[in-house]
Amino acid sequence: MKKFILSAVAAASLVGCTSVESAVVSGSEIAANGEAVAVIQGSSLGLTAIFHIIDIVQSDLDTVVNKLLITEAKAMGASKVDLKSASTTPRHGIFALFGTIIGITSSSATGVAVK
Repeated sequence: MKKFILSAVAAASLVGCTSVESAVVSGSEIAANGEAVAVIQGSSLGLTAIFHIIDIVQSDLDTVVNKLLITEAKAMGASKVDLKSASTTPRHGIFALFGTIIGITSSSATGVAVK
């Protein structure tokens, strides 16, 4: 039973959790630096070990902005993303104490896909 639980936790930790939501909008109703196509929100959860030094599952701004937001925008026919907000879990300084043995990090970004 212990081996089953350990293998289930290991498999779940390697998968990670990412989510991308989008809503198609009219270009005349949203103010953007071009013709607005959609509003996109991406978020991801990560897993770290030993004071956030070792990334088991990566979750940072690079992953959320480049792999989630921009990929979704290009799939919807947009050429750029007008980034509205982005945030991530701090990992350095006093915040490293929150990831003593195993830590959970999260990152999210929101933007408007424009042509």
